[in-house]
Amino acid sequence: MAICSSDDPDGQKKMRAMFGPMQVDQEIRQAISFCWMMMPEEERNPDAVAAEIRRIVERALANLKEDADGFGIGDEE
Repeated sequence: MAICSSDDPDGQKKMRAMFGPMQVDQEIRQAISFCWMMMPEEERNPDAVAAEIRRIVERALANLKEDADGFGIGDEE
């Protein structure tokens, strides 16, 4: 496994190469699986899980700018 230093100018490129294009897909599928397992058994069905995942993703996206601002991300050009 490659290790990238935070001061490496090619660090982002190395991380992208290491994770590849399927990493986000895999992480989303993992979150769906966790949601399925955590739902109460009587509520566990594809529609309920989809609604819960959408709720969580919408909340995370709504907070994205505020979170980025809090960490000072996005101001660099």
